[in-house]
Amino acid sequence: MTIHRRQFLTTSASLAAGATLFAPAIHAAKRAKRYRTALVGSGWWGTNILREAMRSEKCELVALCDVDENQLRICAEKIGKVTSDQPKHYGDFRDVLDEQKPDIVIVGTPDHWHPLITIAAVKSGAHVYVEKPVGHTIGEGCAMVKAARDADKVVQVGTHRRVSPHNMSGMKFLKEGSAGKIGMVRSFVHYPGGPGEKTPDAEPPKGLNWDMWCGPAPLRPFNPTMHPKGFRNFLNYANGTLGDWGIHWMDQILWWTEEKFPRKVYSTGGRHIKQDTTTAPDTQVATFEFDSFTASWEHRQYADNNAEKHSIGCYFYGTKGTFHMGWLDGWTFYPSSKSGKIVHEDPTLHEPDLQNIRELFADFLDAIENDRTPVCDIEIGHRSTNMSLLAMLSLKLGRSLEWDGVGETIVGDDAANKLLRREYRAPWTYPEA
Repeated sequence: MTIHRRQFLTTSASLAAGATLFAPAIHAAKRAKRYRTALVGSGWWGTNILREAMRSEKCELVALCDVDENQLRICAEKIGKVTSDQPKHYGDFRDVLDEQKPDIVIVGTPDHWHPLITIAAVKSGAHVYVEKPVGHTIGEGCAMVKAARDADKVVQVGTHRRVSPHNMSGMKFLKEGSAGKIGMVRSFVHYPGGPGEKTPDAEPPKGLNWDMWCGPAPLRPFNPTMHPKGFRNFLNYANGTLGDWGIHWMDQILWWTEEKFPRKVYSTGGRHIKQDTTTAPDTQVATFEFDSFTASWEHRQYADNNAEKHSIGCYFYGTKGTFHMGWLDGWTFYPSSKSGKIVHEDPTLHEPDLQNIRELFADFLDAIENDRTPVCDIEIGHRSTNMSLLAMLSLKLGRSLEWDGVGETIVGDDAANKLLRREYRAPWTYPEA
């Protein structure tokens, strides 16, 4: 039975879809239509996505778009090694949509630009592959889901661990009850590092349209720490480690459970070590209360975690033992019984940067061709993003939040509800759901 985009995939259906078709989709590429494809945000990660799009042989590259001409040149040089297409270069995504009318738009910009570009793209008739997190505030995610549904377009979110082979087999292990009944999940990212130092503001480099880079977010002086890559630790443009790395692990929790959202969220933390130019917490702990289990998040940007076996991932604590879902270290089950055997699976990841974009983009293309919901549908990505954003909101307010996941409001807290959205800088307008 075909599942159409207007229907939302259940967790189990997502898991099943992820186990299909990647190789067949690629092998059939030469027989299929080539989709007019544009990349908006041509930095490090956007280039990784586009490289896999071109390797699929189903995409015709018509446009590269970035507010930084320097990033455009680097991307064009790298992509020129995998395609003979000659894309036109742009500095404004609106011109791309108006002139090129692409079938597919890849959004690889900083977080604060994801919503407006995605919404404009689906309204123009394009399918979208957008990086995680889906946006900077919860209201933006609501508007993105509505726009995708209204336009009946595929919107795939870049939570590529949903198609990583070891993540898929690990989820099967958990869902079959091999770890027993799970009562707690602990998610975490621990980095090494030190206090750092202040980096003074500076003039933007030649070729960078800094006003457009800031876009709907507050306009502040350029700082070399922010661009490229460093924006994730500046809270007007992203949501720190939890809003970056944490999205992947919040997504793993929601993939495993049948519950779609937590009921209560509380977070605490701060900048206990960092003395640099960034604004995000270097230490954070969050708890998420679900109906049938408790989940937690913790990160720090110092000390690493050599005292434990793993420094990234999720521990699922069950009645039969502890299951670790990781990244470079695959997954491992540690049985409670002393006579039990440790079970392990290594990861299968692609260079550069050890990811599974190839499989996720293949699923994206197949979803377009077969009129079905993709594995990492915008609604799935929205819910995973919400977990991180709610914890960041709790940290900011200094109190716990009761979340109505159906109505997507915070119960009995007008001040918190006002922070589910933010004012956009003119002339940009906040999207409405």
